Amino acid sequence: MQIELHKITVGELTEGYADNAENGVCAYGGKLDVRPPYQREFVYKEKQRDAVIDTLTQGFPLNVMYWATREDGTFEIIDGQQRTISICQYVNGDFAFDMRYFHNLQPDEKEKILNYELQVYICSGTDSEKLKWFKTINIAGEELTDQELRNAVYAGSWVSDAKRYFSKNGAPAAKIGSDYLTGSAIRQEYLETAISWISKGNIEVYMGNHQHDASAAPLWQFFQSVITWIETSFRPTKERKKIMKGVDWGTLYWQYKDEVFDSKKIDEEVSKLILDDDVTKKSGIYPYILTRQEKYLSIRTFTDAQKLAAYERQGGYCAVCGKHFELSQMEADHITPWHDGGHTVPDNCQMLCRDCNRHKSGK
Repeated sequence: MQIELHKITVGELTEGYADNAENGVCAYGGKLDVRPPYQREFVYKEKQRDAVIDTLTQGFPLNVMYWATREDGTFEIIDGQQRTISICQYVNGDFAFDMRYFHNLQPDEKEKILNYELQVYICSGTDSEKLKWFKTINIAGEELTDQELRNAVYAGSWVSDAKRYFSKNGAPAAKIGSDYLTGSAIRQEYLETAISWISKGNIEVYMGNHQHDASAAPLWQFFQSVITWIETSFRPTKERKKIMKGVDWGTLYWQYKDEVFDSKKIDEEVSKLILDDDVTKKSGIYPYILTRQEKYLSIRTFTDAQKLAAYERQGGYCAVCGKHFELSQMEADHITPWHDGGHTVPDNCQMLCRDCNRHKSGK
């Protein structure tokens, strides 16, 4: 991997600056993609924007920026988008600083700004090398998410098209899936979830294989299939959706998409589990119903007082093997298991040695 420091003047940077919905934001004679697919929209407030221009006019050093080379010889911004757009907008006459637009400046003032040298590190290398570099420099401001970093490495036609479906507030994925997904569309978390679902967790492999695909339609179609499966299989109400948010629906879809469910029985069991005080993790109800693994429910544990009372009642002897142990060497156990109707109450508590408890739990 090569990382080189370049000095690029404001005049060179702002040459060919353009900002339009169809082609995005470009600068540096059309060779610099100012807002690659993983970047956020322009978020600088007036005070932050003016601070950038004030730095230029006074000749103070501006923080370094980071670019990466693309296969076609063009560049994309990794860090410095907000500063770059502020500079380009000012030179383009989009706003005034200190009550003067750029075209109102005297020739020597304009020349001073256009000749200002920006410090830019340009990186070129393999995808894995660039990803490591991005993570290294991603230490200032609001850090990029893992998916934003992946989008940087695997930037191309596929990411651009996928962003259309998943990466904006109000995007199609947000409209049909926001009840079931956590995170933010604009921080690429909806996209990350969808890729994780379709790839069964192999996000980078999937993105690498599809980087140059012209369309992300297969991902969007798969995502729609998962959402349709959720809504037709479980008929979620507005209240039920509260406990369905953030479930790993993609994994469940791969495992159970071909099964036929009795929606009425599921509704009855969900209602029962919601009212069960021993179920401390309500978001695990649907995964439990499908898998029957109690770990999803985080069944309420006995308190220290209840454990001590059971220990004293047993005289320090394990209820299974009959051997004596210190309290610290024992664990609380439900006499009647939770799934058989046993509750986390003092009368249903017994103390077992660790070996006996592990053996019972493994049955």
